[in-house]
Amino acid sequence: MELPIELKEKIEEEISKVGLKDLQKSAQNISSRYRDEEKTKTTIRLIQNKEDALSYAVSRMPATYGAINSALEHTLEILKINNIDYKKELKTLLDIGAGTGTASWCASEYLALENITCIENEINMLSLGKQLMQANNKIYDIAKWKKQNVLTENIEEKADVLITAYMLNELNKENLNSVLEKIWNATNKLLLIVEPGTPESYNRLMKIRKYFIDKNAEIVAPCPHTKECKIQNNDWCSFSCRVARTKIHKLLKDGDVPYEDEKFCYIALYKGKIQNKESRILRHPKIESGLIRLKVCNKDSSINEVTITKRDKELFKKAKKSKAGDIMCK
Repeated sequence: MELPIELKEKIEEEISKVGLKDLQKSAQNISSRYRDEEKTKTTIRLIQNKEDALSYAVSRMPATYGAINSALEHTLEILKINNIDYKKELKTLLDIGAGTGTASWCASEYLALENITCIENEINMLSLGKQLMQANNKIYDIAKWKKQNVLTENIEEKADVLITAYMLNELNKENLNSVLEKIWNATNKLLLIVEPGTPESYNRLMKIRKYFIDKNAEIVAPCPHTKECKIQNNDWCSFSCRVARTKIHKLLKDGDVPYEDEKFCYIALYKGKIQNKESRILRHPKIESGLIRLKVCNKDSSINEVTITKRDKELFKKAKKSKAGDIMCK
């Protein structure tokens, strides 16, 4: 998966204004601040200037784009199965903790958006996000940016779809429910939350899941049910997308491989009825001689392994192409 070509070109244009040495230095500074934050358990401002924001965009925007894109694709697939015309229903977007606007770029690929509001508290990220959107008039002309701390301030805007990605994992337990209430109140129809695919983020997402089930929200994806999750305590539910790396991307991340696999977890919630829910593939297929085994989560909350043999010709072909996160092939 790659960023839209006009976005890639705009990022390269911004890089040419800064220079690789300054960009590398910023990447090193961000990593150092992050390690210090982990060590001291205190909040440190990771992005401190425009070079930091650009370095972060080069390093993280492709992976974030891939994760949000995959989660949104899976979500809209279930809406379609439920005969929901999402291009007609989802016309406005709230991008909360927008960073450099990644979620807005993703959503505009799938939805016929008429209005986008990006809310971001870090001014350098906000400024870069606005600059990058100039590469696409379709997005730029309908987007407005607002500097706001959603932790301490109310969200006055409302939108048909609200996306927040890689933000809630940064909140402490005391602040989480307050922010969840704010984003749910600001959502007219669809809420998509995307987080890192780590055990810690998954455990937090399960608490978020329970919060919204208690609010009678309908889960669109990935869960095909609203019952208690049957995944064991020593396991977690996450998905993965493969992201292409540019030369500069590899340079900043000190890597040689031309791609990276971004693990993520997510939950999509809907203010309306979702009746048709399909089983979800939880792990990459186990391909053996003449058969494929799929671990799936079902709408009755059960988790089981399905075996598909070569005798099921068409189904076998579909299963061979399937991956973790897909709905169960039929």
